[in-house]
Amino acid sequence: MTNDNKNPAIAVIGGDLRQIRAAEYLMQAGYSVRIYGFDQYELPKDCLLADSLVQAVSGVDYVILPLPWSRDGVILNAPYSSEDIELEQIYASVMPWMTVLGGKIDCCSFADRGIRAIDYFAQESFQILNAVPTAEGAIQIAMEESPITISQSRCLVVGYGRIGKVLAQRLRGLHASVCVSARKSEDFAWIRASGYESIKTSDIRQRIGEFDFIFNTVPVRVISEAELQQVKRGALLIDLASAPGGIDMESAQKYGVQTVWSLSLPGKVAPDTAGKILSQVLADVIQETQR
Repeated sequence: MTNDNKNPAIAVIGGDLRQIRAAEYLMQAGYSVRIYGFDQYELPKDCLLADSLVQAVSGVDYVILPLPWSRDGVILNAPYSSEDIELEQIYASVMPWMTVLGGKIDCCSFADRGIRAIDYFAQESFQILNAVPTAEGAIQIAMEESPITISQSRCLVVGYGRIGKVLAQRLRGLHASVCVSARKSEDFAWIRASGYESIKTSDIRQRIGEFDFIFNTVPVRVISEAELQQVKRGALLIDLASAPGGIDMESAQKYGVQTVWSLSLPGKVAPDTAGKILSQVLADVIQETQR
């Protein structure tokens, strides 16, 4: 990861440990990096912590925002900041010549202000690389929350996207019996070619009672009250999908089904790896915008 000796200045504003680790990796790669929004975290000594948002973005070329950049559309996602950083402050501080990179960012709001914004979460490279810590984090949760082993268990992976592919592979590596649900004929072909059992997502209700672990990766409601009534006693459901999720949590509680909704797993279970992935993707995007 290099910056072709152009050394653009970068401001990393808010976020979790992923952003801190990404800032460190970018500095090691030769980028000039300032950090703001982490006054409640003991940063490495070589990190340049700005005293204010204005100071952080002064003269920089790129502004890096968190993933997700905001949870309510009003306040920046900055859990290590002692003060709320309002999105309006970000808009007011960023200059037209700067490029903003954020996760699940509202690019249109920046475009309306004449500022280029890029959603790094939407980058295919980020999605693919991020699938690994997400899948491994899901398995970690399964091991911690269940009294049985993954080995010799029956696992259902709902959805065969990036995360579903990696998760199914890891589960089989742990000697689980893996079944994958999908909707498209192309996905069924790949599932069978990979040696997994397959079912239609629409048929989950008839089969869900067979499984010890159910991992959902689909960001639409696929496991509702009707499915949850059929879950076997002691089974564990793990929802990896972003809001609104794919599992009816209220019904799960109603029927006593153990369910865990795990969001932003890479930053929680593997912040160093997640930060390195983020820094690689950011460096690639920065280089592309400089061409």
